[in-house]
Amino acid sequence: MKKIRLYTPGPCQVPEDVLIEMARPFEHHRTEWFRDLMKDATTKLQTVFQTRNEVLTITGSGTAACEGAILGCNPPGSKMLTIEGGKFGQRWGEIAEQYGLDVIRHPVEWGTAVDPQVVADHLAKDPAITCVMLTHSETSTATLCDLQAIGKITSAAGKLLIADCITSIGALEVRPDDWGVDVAVTGSQKSLMLPPGLSFVSVSPRAWETIEANKGQHSYYVNLNKARKSAAKNDTPYTPAHVLIRGLTVALQMLVDEGMENVWKRVGAMAAATRAAGEAIGLSVFSQRPSDSVTAFTAPDGVDTEAVRKELKARFGIQSAGGQDHLKGRIFRIGHMGYLDSLDATAAIAALEQVLHRAGHNFELGAGLAAAQKVFAERL
Repeated sequence: MKKIRLYTPGPCQVPEDVLIEMARPFEHHRTEWFRDLMKDATTKLQTVFQTRNEVLTITGSGTAACEGAILGCNPPGSKMLTIEGGKFGQRWGEIAEQYGLDVIRHPVEWGTAVDPQVVADHLAKDPAITCVMLTHSETSTATLCDLQAIGKITSAAGKLLIADCITSIGALEVRPDDWGVDVAVTGSQKSLMLPPGLSFVSVSPRAWETIEANKGQHSYYVNLNKARKSAAKNDTPYTPAHVLIRGLTVALQMLVDEGMENVWKRVGAMAAATRAAGEAIGLSVFSQRPSDSVTAFTAPDGVDTEAVRKELKARFGIQSAGGQDHLKGRIFRIGHMGYLDSLDATAAIAALEQVLHRAGHNFELGAGLAAAQKVFAERL
C-alpha cells in the first residue's frame, strides 16, 4: 500500500474535509449561493492575511495575480525595482521586461537574502523608482528576506511595495498593514491547503490610488480594477473556479480555528526540527537565511539528490522537490506547508534517514529523529 505524501513546496497536502467539500454537488456561479461563498471566504482571507485591506480572489495561479499587480502598480512613467534571489524573484523582472516596463533588476546570490540597506541605497540613488517588488519566501532556495525591514524603507520613501508571499502567507508571520506591504500575493496550493487554481491579493489604499489612476496597460484577465468592482458585490468578473472556492471556505476555517500565531508556531517547529535533524545526520542547510515554509539541504559528497528523491517516493510515497536551474542536482527541498504537523515531519525525517543509510551515507541511525524530537519537545 502506497500513500501519496506531499512534502513539495506546492502543491501541498489537502485535508480530507476540504476534498469532501469540493466533491459535493454545486450550483451555478452567478447565484446567491456563490456570492455567499465569496463573502465568507473573503472575510476569512483577511484574517489569514492579517490585513484590514481588501483581499481579491483570482482564478489563476500566483503568477497570474503577480502579473496583474505588476501592471496595475506601474503606470506609464513609473520605474520598478525587482529583487531577484531565486527562480521566482527572477520571474517578476521577466514579466516587467516582457511588458516593456522600466525595470531595474537587482540580482542576489541564491541562498542569501537581500540586505534591506541595498533597497534603501537603490531608492536613494534613483528617486525615479516608484515601486519595489520582491519574493518574501523564495521557494527555489528556501530563503526568507526581511520583509518588515524593507517595508519600513519603502514606506518612508513613499514607494509602493509588492510582495510575493506565495509561500509565506498562511505559514509564516506576515503583517502587510503593519509592515508597509502595499500588495501581498499568495496561492491556493501552498499554505491554504487547496489544489492549484486560485490566487489571492491584498491591496492597500495607497496602492489602489495608483492602480485606479493607471491609464496605461493593464492585464485584460487579471485586471485588479475589474476584480475589485466585482468583489464589491461578492462576485468575480469572469468565470470563477467555484468548486475550489467552496473548498477554500473549509480550509480557511481550519486555519482560523487554529489561530494564525499557532499556525506560524507549528510550521516554525517543523522547519527547525527538520533542519536540526538534517544537520545531525550530516546534511547542510543550503540557505544562509532559511525560510520556515520549506527547507533545502545540500546532499553530502557521493549522494545523488535526485536518487534520494526518487527513493523517497518509491519506498514511502514521499514527494519532495529538487533544485532549479544551476541548483538542479545540488539540493533537495522538503516543504512544511499545508496539512502537515509534527508527526508528518517526523515521518519524513525517518524515511530520509533510511534512504540515506541505504545510499551509503555514514551516520548514526536515529540521530536525526532524536534531534527533531528534542526541538518538538521544546517548541510545541
